[in-house]
Amino acid sequence: MENQEAPVVLTGTMDRLDGSSQDLSEYLGNVTLVVNTASKCGLTPQFEGLQKIYSEKNADGFTVLGFPANDFMEQEPGTSDEIGEFCQKNYGVEFPMFEKTTVVGDEANPLFAELAAQSEEPEWNFAKYLIDRDGKLITKFPAGTEPTDEEVVAAIDSA
Repeated sequence: MENQEAPVVLTGTMDRLDGSSQDLSEYLGNVTLVVNTASKCGLTPQFEGLQKIYSEKNADGFTVLGFPANDFMEQEPGTSDEIGEFCQKNYGVEFPMFEKTTVVGDEANPLFAELAAQSEEPEWNFAKYLIDRDGKLITKFPAGTEPTDEEVVAAIDSA
């Protein structure tokens, strides 16, 4: 699916859960897994797998970027503080988490709008988009695919 003509998706600035601004281009050079998350979803335990793979591969230039969204059955009702506390307390999340955002439809943030344009919109919470070191989309994994699934790990390793 890799397309040399595809635009870089890691551009622009978005706010982290702590309110600080983050230039997404700072993640260029890393293999990045972009995930839309939710705290009250049947797939919420995937935070554990996301943290595991982040811990194992971060030193090798891999990162996970989490984007809480309330787009699917209002499964992310919390404030930034509540989301951060939940992720830390329940899953020990250390990877970058961003402020709650919209990831589908006309109101989708610019990152997810570009990901949808190059692939497809998230079909549910925990859709995973793998981005190469040049900031280009490699592939999308469906929401139900565990972050530690061998197909996901193999794609990360090959990138």
